[in-house]
Amino acid sequence: MKIEVLGSYGGQSDECRTTCLVLDEAVALDAGSLAQALPIERQQQVQSIVLSHSHMDHTTTLPFFVENVFGKLRDSVDVYASAETIFAVRKHLFNNDVWPDFTRIPNHLLPALRFHELADEVPFEVGGIQFTPIPVDHLVPTYGFLIERGDSAVLWSSDTGPTKRLWEIANRTKNLQALCLEVSFDNALQPISDLSLHLTPRTVASELRQLKRPLPVLLHHLKPTCRAKIHQEIAALGNPDLAFLEQGKTYEF
Repeated sequence: MKIEVLGSYGGQSDECRTTCLVLDEAVALDAGSLAQALPIERQQQVQSIVLSHSHMDHTTTLPFFVENVFGKLRDSVDVYASAETIFAVRKHLFNNDVWPDFTRIPNHLLPALRFHELADEVPFEVGGIQFTPIPVDHLVPTYGFLIERGDSAVLWSSDTGPTKRLWEIANRTKNLQALCLEVSFDNALQPISDLSLHLTPRTVASELRQLKRPLPVLLHHLKPTCRAKIHQEIAALGNPDLAFLEQGKTYEF
């Protein structure tokens, strides 16, 4: 399984792109930078998008992506998400006020955009990759995902504060090769992190106590203004299993 990191941050700057991974060149996980980071020809290879939740740093380029691939080499873009995420994206993005409603273009029988509703911990397959949606603890309904292909498995936290079920899944998945865990704010912003249900290096260290075996943990979703301090505070933990998910890098599992 190949995972290309288009964007690994929880905000935008000249160096930071918002969250988006492309798996095996055809399936996107979140769409924070999908239309920004890929040439249009590459965008046309992406057949499906799996959304973790509705926040802008995970959906912001979805409207531009649909427009870029509209009528190009496909009948529709398939988006997989929770009922709550689908409702929010349709209400706030594809509403004809902010952006055209591509669920009715060119018509409602043959739309350019189709949504597929997910259910908690019910696996589904897209492009030969199996996803299992795992509810995590964030301000809006949010899924992490157990991502599996063949003998490879990666666990993706998405945005979350301190949570429990994610770690239970990690501990029971024998073929798990890596866990991608969010860390958004540095320790000085712990009150903000707690209110917004995110993690800091301090709470990352606390959460990792639930992991019962050594495992590579790749950190993502850093807020651009917190990057330097987060890197310093993670290094101070002295945990050799911790690294950062690198934007622009392709991982193979």
